[in-house]
Amino acid sequence: MSNEHTHTITEEELVARLRARDAAAVSLLYDMYSSTLYGVVLQIVKVEAVAEDVLQEAFVKIWNSFQSYDESKGRLFTWMINICRNLAIDKIRSKHHRVSEATRDLPTGYRPEFASDAFKPEHIGVRELTEQLNPEQKQIIDLMYFEGLTQSEIADEFNIPLGTVKTRARSAIKLLGKLFKGRA
Repeated sequence: MSNEHTHTITEEELVARLRARDAAAVSLLYDMYSSTLYGVVLQIVKVEAVAEDVLQEAFVKIWNSFQSYDESKGRLFTWMINICRNLAIDKIRSKHHRVSEATRDLPTGYRPEFASDAFKPEHIGVRELTEQLNPEQKQIIDLMYFEGLTQSEIADEFNIPLGTVKTRARSAIKLLGKLFKGRA
């Protein structure tokens, strides 16, 4: 990382070398940006080992798709940070990551019955209100808000068109809003 050359190369020179598929330029790129990009990824995924994996995946993607980088649309760092951010978000949204996070060992002394300050939908009657939705709307709301799935994940998992998922979610939220107003 203390390679003197990394501090004297301009972004334009680095981009030109990467476009020419100069493998040594990837090392320079890594030396110049990896610690900052790692910090961004770690902020999103929260687990060091996962952040390291995402960063490695990001650099492979950067190298393999470098021809798509367009300097007229933004700086190199901005382009790379977007790749890292998107990969990190994809990682935390992945079913495998959610399952591994849910099954990680809980800290010693963890006692959920004492977690009285945790948000519990039943305290404000959300669960009761969702019972008033039709079964299709209820399923979408349960999966989105209580299971944490995205609309795209629901569409894929249940083989439902994404537009249908969005329509059901929107109509369910409108109905829940009316039901909440009626209770106030």
